Amino acid sequence: RKEDIAQAEAQLRGNEAQLAFLKQQLADTQLMAPADAVVRTRLLEMGEMSSPQRPVFSLAIIDPKWIRAYVSETDIGKLRPGMTASVTVDSFPNRHFEGWVGFISPVAEFTPKAVQIEELRTSLVYEVRVFVKDPSDELRLGMPATVSFPPDRRGPQALEVPR
Repeated sequence: RKEDIAQAEAQLRGNEAQLAFLKQQLADTQLMAPADAVVRTRLLEMGEMSSPQRPVFSLAIIDPKWIRAYVSETDIGKLRPGMTASVTVDSFPNRHFEGWVGFISPVAEFTPKAVQIEELRTSLVYEVRVFVKDPSDELRLGMPATVSFPPDRRGPQALEVPR
């Protein structure tokens, strides 16, 4: 009968809508990182409600790797995006990692507390991001690093601050 078919089709549409709703609820239970990353900190405990204003994890994107360095006001004019750099870390003192300047902040700031060069602690500095080639995956987040620029480019030296 036509009434039974119409009722069955209506029930099918209702069930399909319920299935779509349940699939969406299931998808809402999964957390997806916006990129490949490492979890730095869990910000919420099990059972707490998250939202866009209350993230669950703090993430660190590990590719590409970069170092946050601070360069003094007198030396910032010597840097240009794309300029090559040499990076060393305490863990591998005889190893030099290739790098390049990827970002130079347009705004000066007072030196962050974590900067380890005493002369720069009360100075105005500029944040510079130096991207680093690390094919062997030896560099770790937060490793203090020394960044130097080739002498022929007359670049300054800067020290990394854990990001």
